[in-house]
Amino acid sequence: MNVRDKVVMITGAAGGLGSEMARLLCANGAKVYILDLDAEKGRATAEDIAGRGGFARFIRTDVTSEADWQAAVACAVEECGRLDVLVNNAGINIRKPVEEMSIDEWCTMMKVNTGSTFLGCKYAIPVMRGQGGGAIINTSSVCGLVGHKYTPEAYTASKGAVTMLTKAIASRYGKDGIRCNSIHPSTVDTPLVRERLQDAQFRAERVGEVPLGRLATASDVANAVLYLASDEASFINGAALPIDGGVTAY
Repeated sequence: MNVRDKVVMITGAAGGLGSEMARLLCANGAKVYILDLDAEKGRATAEDIAGRGGFARFIRTDVTSEADWQAAVACAVEECGRLDVLVNNAGINIRKPVEEMSIDEWCTMMKVNTGSTFLGCKYAIPVMRGQGGGAIINTSSVCGLVGHKYTPEAYTASKGAVTMLTKAIASRYGKDGIRCNSIHPSTVDTPLVRERLQDAQFRAERVGEVPLGRLATASDVANAVLYLASDEASFINGAALPIDGGVTAY
């Protein structure tokens, strides 16, 4: 997939899925800006990539802050002259059912999961329009496509909003050469999930719902991002791509 010399910004990239995306994109020649609140992990990820010969920069960023977004985008443009790809990957999950969740917790979920995606698009789009195009990839979830009985309703609502925001941006800004797509992973095999898999009920629920019989890996998700960021995906716009082994197929 051709992403060589593309300037990429990834939120929530200090660990988990985001760091895997950053490493894969850099391995394929992209220049990656790692945006995260966790300075220790963010710098470590950037240093690891640089040690392998890749271009990675860490910018400590509160993705709910307009000022932080303005500064991060300005930094990338000042250093590289452009911004080709934005991956809105940061997100949280307050694991409470709707009847137990406070309105403040609901608003926090929306501010981080949906608000950060809005802000990223808001500040990336003018740069992309000015340079003749770009690609935005928003991390949603299977919960942004279907109701999921194992997942809190607020998370599902926030990811559903990301799904439709993606389509709205794709339809409005396609004329400017800006593609916007969303990815929809099911449960991903991360260190945190592996701990939870020790619970027999959790394992039965999450593995049992996948027709392919296994959880997604971070590599599965990163490969989808690599494709959507690449020149090979130049006619993919407004798509909601499941990375779920068939969870949403029925």
